[in-house]
Amino acid sequence: MIIIPVKEGENIDRALKRFKRKFEKTGAMRELRARQKFDKPSVVKREQKLKAIYVQKLRQAEMG
Repeated sequence: MIIIPVKEGENIDRALKRFKRKFEKTGAMRELRARQKFDKPSVVKREQKLKAIYVQKLRQAEMG
């Protein structure tokens, strides 16, 4: 359970923003969407590999 302490006189929008950020970090929605359909392990591995290649290319472009 996510607990967000709200300080005295703090804007509710700010507390809500903190809650949303913490909730996003837990990855609950991503997991929920992933569980709605079955992905073959080979497909999951392929997607991870393509993402790793993409990130590596970005980092190399940033360095060079």
